Amino acid sequence: MKKSIFRFSSVIVLILLLWNPPLACKGAGNGLMLWAQVVLPTLLPFMICSNVIVALNAIGLLTYPFRPLLTSFFHLSGSGSYVLVSGLLCGYPMGAKTCSEFLNAGSITTEEARYLLAICNHPSPMFLLGYVMAMLPGGFSPLLLMLSIYLPILPIAWAARRVYHAGDGTGSAKPAPRGDWSFDDMLMGSFEVMVKIGGYIMLFSILAAYLTLLPLKSSAVKAVILGFVEITTGIQVISSAIPGSSAALFIILSAAFGGMSGIFQAKSVLIRSQDAKNAGLSIRHYVIWKGIHAALSGILFLLLKSLPLLA
Repeated sequence: MKKSIFRFSSVIVLILLLWNPPLACKGAGNGLMLWAQVVLPTLLPFMICSNVIVALNAIGLLTYPFRPLLTSFFHLSGSGSYVLVSGLLCGYPMGAKTCSEFLNAGSITTEEARYLLAICNHPSPMFLLGYVMAMLPGGFSPLLLMLSIYLPILPIAWAARRVYHAGDGTGSAKPAPRGDWSFDDMLMGSFEVMVKIGGYIMLFSILAAYLTLLPLKSSAVKAVILGFVEITTGIQVISSAIPGSSAALFIILSAAFGGMSGIFQAKSVLIRSQDAKNAGLSIRHYVIWKGIHAALSGILFLLLKSLPLLA
């Protein structure tokens, strides 16, 4: 069934590309420019540093300042704590990538990995404060943006830990077995992931370009659809097509959900173990949790935006 759908979809895509090649080239160029100017410089350095930290078994040093919160509230192990911290600092799809790698290396249990996948993959503070904040209409503070995106992690963590029966986080960190490490190998591994991400951004930017041709009278509806497909392009269109608080709301919803492009990026880094058909991580569950997160972010924004301290 899945193969039939992909075969049919590939034929439709080819027809669209042949129908309007200039539009496809424009969409691909926009996607690659966004990847090169926004995603690559913000994510690649974090990815390389993360690989070095894991290889040198320096996880405990990074997570030590946050250990009381990570163990007492989130109930994470040492390695699980690193997955969450790296996901929060580095942005999409670093959290999902680290979670999958640690699961396959045996550094975290399947239950903890499923729990972490629900809470560890988010836009980075650098992306929010640098790109998203610039797209928000005037009158909204950076603190309001950050709280709207990150506070929902707390109730989602409470729920996900019970759904997946994750542990109590009292175990010590178990580093991933790497043996002799090579900086060149880590560099090439990071480049490989970045190329994957760039490919998905390019493909979904082409799709976004074709969606601009939809015969919709409302430019706002079209902008929201674009935000659902690819957040970087979509947020830019939402900012220009929708005024005031409505634009801010849909921008926050798009950033929290991550778009279809973000979902495919996360799926691409969920590495399957060599001795099993399934790594134990479900992309369907991930999509459900991201939908819940986006809804909570939108509700929180509407509740907090009228507070004088956050104006």
